Amino acid sequence: MASPRASTLCLSLCLGLVAISGAACGGGSPPAAVAPKVAASAAQAGGMDTLIRAAQQEGALTATALLRHWANYGGLIDGFEKKYGVKVTVDNPTGGSQEEIDDVKRYRGQERAPDVLQLGNSFAASAAEEGLLAPYRVADYGRIPANQKDPHARWYNSYGGYVSIGCDASRVKVCPVTFADLLKPEYKGMVAVNGASPNTAGSAFAAVFAAALANGGSFDDIQPGIDFFGRLAAAGNYNTGNPVPESIVKGETPIAINWDFLNLQHVDALRGQGVDWRVSIPFDGSFSLYYAQAINKDAPHPAAARLWEEYLASPEGQNLRLVGYARPVLMDAMAKDGTLDKDLAARLPTVEGGTPTFPTPAQLKQARNVVKENWDKTVPPKPAPSS
Repeated sequence: MASPRASTLCLSLCLGLVAISGAACGGGSPPAAVAPKVAASAAQAGGMDTLIRAAQQEGALTATALLRHWANYGGLIDGFEKKYGVKVTVDNPTGGSQEEIDDVKRYRGQERAPDVLQLGNSFAASAAEEGLLAPYRVADYGRIPANQKDPHARWYNSYGGYVSIGCDASRVKVCPVTFADLLKPEYKGMVAVNGASPNTAGSAFAAVFAAALANGGSFDDIQPGIDFFGRLAAAGNYNTGNPVPESIVKGETPIAINWDFLNLQHVDALRGQGVDWRVSIPFDGSFSLYYAQAINKDAPHPAAARLWEEYLASPEGQNLRLVGYARPVLMDAMAKDGTLDKDLAARLPTVEGGTPTFPTPAQLKQARNVVKENWDKTVPPKPAPSS
């Protein structure tokens, strides 16, 4: 048994530690919650219940460049609004990744500034380097694969897909299934790319990377992809239109290089509008990439922004991605813990080539610089409309 003197000494030491560290010998009070705008996790904001209340007090979330049919953003927005009572406004829904970054800078300090961003990985890395993004770890941040997130939690992927070729078989006699096919003379003026320019849209950037892999390039060498589109333009096959549903229905963009989750949606959505849309993932340029989520460091609705990211990363949000044929970033983890919707997952097409590999942030940055330097020199820009 310890002596009274020893016990007194132990108590004195303990009290000294409390004064220094704020922690009691047998435990202590949790750290005080911080304001949502500086919270790096829900726990730091006081827990999910506190974060939810703060978001509901803000009552609004401003996003940008989110189309309702894209990866089921319509279902996600509706689900978020119904669950939390926070109104979502999407500014410039047809914008690309670079436009999102531009909006963060343009509207800094204004109510209309975007709270949250969806960015191609190369654009997300650039925005992080510029100091535009707030570090925030969603509850399942630890389960997101290391190659699908920024180690400082300034961005992390939510969903992705494969570059695919879509084709309206009601207007094209034989649909192309490879990048090599796209150079055939029968496709003159038909081949469009989602987002039009790889300098502004992550989808177009991925198309160039896929074309590079199909033409002797690699994650370290995207130039063959730029050269391919130069040949496509020289052959007269390149169509500078944007293959959105409206242009497909009109017959303006009968062949589209696009994400598989968008092309697959066209199969169902456009069938009753005279379109027989066929989809293939080109085996000569199989390329997969995911889209990142991020929070504007100066978000006007910081609690709602963080709650939105928690919702997207939750099993509910991830399964809603599958409704739109997009592959959730937590798909493997959810399959293991039983939270994955197996019926929705079974609808995804199989892909040749085994487990996908992804370019590193350094490779993406290098590739983006090469595209920025050489794209307009190689591929004629879309002509301005005549006045």
